[in-house]
Amino acid sequence: MKQKKQLWIIIGIVALNSVGMSIVLPLLPFIVSKYLPSEQVVVGMSILSSVFAACTFFAAPALGALSDRYGRKSVLMISLAGSVIGYILFGIGGALWILFLGRIIDGFTAGNISTLFAYVSDSTEPKERAKWFGFIGSAMGIGKLGGPALGGLLGSIDIALPFYVTAALIFLSGLAVYFLLPESLAPEMRTKQMTIKNFNTFSQFKDIFSLKDIKLLLLMGVMFYIGLGIFQFNFIIFLKDIYKWGPAFIGLMLTLVGICDITIRALLLPWLLKYFAEKNIAIAGLIALAIGLGLIMTSTLILSVVIISAAIIFIISGAGLFEPIYNGKLSQSTSESKQGKLQGVNQSLQSANNVVIPIGSAAIYVYSAGILYLSATLIILAAVFLYAKYIPEPPLVLLTTTP
Repeated sequence: MKQKKQLWIIIGIVALNSVGMSIVLPLLPFIVSKYLPSEQVVVGMSILSSVFAACTFFAAPALGALSDRYGRKSVLMISLAGSVIGYILFGIGGALWILFLGRIIDGFTAGNISTLFAYVSDSTEPKERAKWFGFIGSAMGIGKLGGPALGGLLGSIDIALPFYVTAALIFLSGLAVYFLLPESLAPEMRTKQMTIKNFNTFSQFKDIFSLKDIKLLLLMGVMFYIGLGIFQFNFIIFLKDIYKWGPAFIGLMLTLVGICDITIRALLLPWLLKYFAEKNIAIAGLIALAIGLGLIMTSTLILSVVIISAAIIFIISGAGLFEPIYNGKLSQSTSESKQGKLQGVNQSLQSANNVVIPIGSAAIYVYSAGILYLSATLIILAAVFLYAKYIPEPPLVLLTTTP
């Protein structure tokens, strides 16, 4: 019961963070346009995203290893503090380099997601993790439900206001961590020492990728996050350019994302897990994601709110079914003392995707939005084939090797 209380506190913290981060989503193209000509906004956003992702790529494994050695709580506090500073700098603005500084600080302290996932792994039995990872995704959906609409409203008052509000909400979540959240990793379960090797990102990758089962899972994750990342990075710009929508209408459309996230992850997924094999649910999720990306490709030829809405429903539903199961299987593939390192490497891989995806998708998007989403669809269809063929249904055996 005590552990469940801790997990619900985590869910609340995630929801609060998600509200804050979702508030700024509809405003990003417009705040960047203050410093760049309209035709360069997509390039500026892609470089900002890539800088943040590059910093996270190098920092996340080290932060994960630190959480294995010193506990989850202290690393989580550092990560949240970095986000607060980053969003305050975005609000202050005044020059493009200040936006970059905010992203760099936030990126080098970006260990909150991997640390939260490690915390859940510490506090749950392996068979329960997919459900709780689904609840975390649902909490993120709560933020997406109201955040974008609120961001559009606040942005219409002052373009910088949403960034200050986001910083305040993340600061509140930091207070919640400090006063309400106990440490999840017992001293006897922690790694016994830290060396310079723990701060070497590529050394961390070598350790994790030496394990065959983890390597296969991480490959599936990379393909999934490429397809989903193309949607997440490009979709706001797509709506702005193709459909000519402003912040308020984009915010309302993104509210649909939150509704789907909550419904799929908090309600549908726990029910499906009672009756269907995890592997089948994950494959169904990948297929739904591919359908959604294909619908966006179709909408470049046929402008339709119905098609766009259907695309969002399929994409978010697919991600909501696949991602928690993927994270659950990943967490079962190593011992408690390496959960931070594993989740850090996983987040680092996502960050590597986020370095390449914004730049690559921007280049393809400038040439053809249809080809961009066709590429994303084909990548996810390839992931369906590989997951069905190579990922076993039985849970992976927990490793008992010492760190």
